[in-house]
Amino acid sequence: MKELLTVIKKWMTRILSGIATVLLSVMTLLVLYQVFTRYVLNSPAAFTEELVRYFLIWTGFVGAAYAFITREHMCLVLVRDSLSPKKRRILMIGIDVLILVFAVFVITIGGFKLAMSATKVFSALLGIPRSLVYAMAPVSGLFIIVAQIINIYEDVTGIEIGGNES
Repeated sequence: MKELLTVIKKWMTRILSGIATVLLSVMTLLVLYQVFTRYVLNSPAAFTEELVRYFLIWTGFVGAAYAFITREHMCLVLVRDSLSPKKRRILMIGIDVLILVFAVFVITIGGFKLAMSATKVFSALLGIPRSLVYAMAPVSGLFIIVAQIINIYEDVTGIEIGGNES
């Protein structure tokens, strides 16, 4: 079981960091293009603003999934670090279960419903369905679910799964 989870975690980390890298790189190029067309050519490219906004949304969701799989998300450690190891373990299991429930019901199921409800709504400049933008919520929700299953396994067994190398 540990070997399978290690492979999954390794590939998830690589995929999510790769997607985030591509999105951030494309956003940088689009913003540079926008600045060039606005100040050098005096004819701004309007589509870049909307596309960068959508990529920023996607980057946020991908980054959230990456933060959960690598356990590098923000947390307040004051309470956690003041507890005994047994109570700390119970607290971490409880938190990870709550995150899993949130990821299943709000991010994945709610995100899917949101994406489906926006299939006939199109963006102003690009003319693409808004469901493409909102589809990143359930996709990242699935990544977070897998990450939380791995995290709960680590909490319960006390075995740390490798695979954080990116």
